[in-house]
Amino acid sequence: MPSSATSPVAWPYALLADAVLVLHAGIVLFVVGGLLLVVLGNWRGWPWVNRPWFRLAHLAAITVVVAESWLGLTCPLTTLEWWLRARAGVAPYESSFIAYWLQTLLFYEAPGWVFALAYTVFGALVAAAWWRFPPTWAGSRRKGGGA
Repeated sequence: MPSSATSPVAWPYALLADAVLVLHAGIVLFVVGGLLLVVLGNWRGWPWVNRPWFRLAHLAAITVVVAESWLGLTCPLTTLEWWLRARAGVAPYESSFIAYWLQTLLFYEAPGWVFALAYTVFGALVAAAWWRFPPTWAGSRRKGGGA
């Protein structure tokens, strides 16, 4: 139970906030690592990296990130985490060890345009991977194997 919680009812909110933060970190890892897996997997001949379920989930994730940045929206997971921390009586960066380090890795201070540019460039790399390593749809066969 977090030491800064002010009531016995507060600790579940702090725990849920940490869970949302872990989920958020997992999504970031999926977005960044997914592109690396697509490229590496095609070079190594791993067929699962071109399966539609993986590629569509990856494309959807980066599309949401790019759209949020262009529209100037705060990520709903960030909003939910902050709300849960407020309900727990904990400031957003005054939290558990895990939360502190995940927040340190996930959140940077920079003007909004920097993030919009970075997310857009990353989204363009994902689009380039779709062109270079297209998904394998049912009934289709890729010529030449991996790369």
